[in-house]
Amino acid sequence: MLNKIVIANRGEIALRILRACRELGIKTVAVHSAADRDLKHVRFADESVCIGPAPSAESYLNVPAIISAAEVTDAVGIHPGYGFLSENADFAERCESSGFVFIGPKPETIRLMGDKVSAIEAMKKSGVPCVPGSGGALGVDPEENIRIAREIGYPVIIKAAGGGGGRGMRVVRSEAALPNAVSLTKSEALAAFSNDAVYMEKFLENPRHIEFQMLADSHGHAIHLGERDCSMQRRHQKVIEEAPAPGITEDVRREMGERCAEACRKIGYRGVGTFEFLYENGNFYFIEMNTRLQVEHPVTEMVTGVDLVAAQLKIAAGEPLSYQQHDITLRGHAIECRINAEDAKTFMPSPGKITNYHAPGGPGIRIESHIYNGYVVPPYYDSMIGKIIAHGNSRDSAIARMRTALSEMVIDGINTNIALHEDIFRDAGFKAGSTNIHYLEKKLES
Repeated sequence: MLNKIVIANRGEIALRILRACRELGIKTVAVHSAADRDLKHVRFADESVCIGPAPSAESYLNVPAIISAAEVTDAVGIHPGYGFLSENADFAERCESSGFVFIGPKPETIRLMGDKVSAIEAMKKSGVPCVPGSGGALGVDPEENIRIAREIGYPVIIKAAGGGGGRGMRVVRSEAALPNAVSLTKSEALAAFSNDAVYMEKFLENPRHIEFQMLADSHGHAIHLGERDCSMQRRHQKVIEEAPAPGITEDVRREMGERCAEACRKIGYRGVGTFEFLYENGNFYFIEMNTRLQVEHPVTEMVTGVDLVAAQLKIAAGEPLSYQQHDITLRGHAIECRINAEDAKTFMPSPGKITNYHAPGGPGIRIESHIYNGYVVPPYYDSMIGKIIAHGNSRDSAIARMRTALSEMVIDGINTNIALHEDIFRDAGFKAGSTNIHYLEKKLES
């Protein structure tokens, strides 16, 4: 087992990683910005190193500072968490070339799956169903792009090959709008991702967002841990996630999960990863793979009993998977709410001091958060300040427990989106499990 690692992240995920390390007897080094010296994981870690001022570019994205912190503390591994540098192949390569274990996939795998065009090509070769599309990056010939769009059928969506997080996308519903849409998306992609390659896919009108959680070791073994439904989204950002996905049968789960596992084996995947799909009219269409731990990993942990962070650490240490596919059984239902420091109606960020904090409890309730009474939410980072996870024997039970938890949670001094979640859990469409990725935005517009 790795004897000491650097946690190259902040907030609730850094605390989550620290707790897994404690269980496994791994010493921890918390690297942090000047604004985050009072975070819980910084106080609890065996050692801490300030790596720069508050802005992310000068701290959590400062690769030389993170590597130096690992060197001066004699750490052997670096865990990137999610966000920041977690899917940065150059960072993974730098970690390994500097003699540290990168707790994640191999750099070449991150590159392969980070480029959406090469990822789709790899999935097609592996037998994973993909959205009908251009089959590669679009060229500069407008007539050829129009021909491709006609073949796919309108509406189509133009996507940045290096995009992610809902950025670098443009829906096109008519032939006349296509050339300009391609040009604009290429310009935006170059500015945002330093890569102007874009590709085209069929735009699905009312799909659900279904993703499969994977575990793979460096010995050629790969398994799936079932699926999650992440259809409740605003501006392509997930708001609520649940496992298992309503309406997905065991036969479908087995077939799609095995296809994903086989794809992991073919590309030599290592660590945790998630295959994301659009699901419409009984068909799955691959959209991307996240080569890291997901924000919503706790719902999978709750229904499978598998500690995904501990599994990451063991895989990074070279251990074979301690689970086989037949060991994975889904028990009950779990739902997660992302709690953000933002206005529930305008979604404007709400940094500031938390003057009163009370976390909910009770059967089946799990809280993942770094906040506490007196904690000051900084204005420099993502607005998520915690997650509530509710588990029950059934989806109805999990919903009832979540409603109770939301009503008990108190966060004073700043605005939060708790009221939005309470509204969603009263919604008939959500309770019926019949929502798609556009449902929440349409609800908010009404």
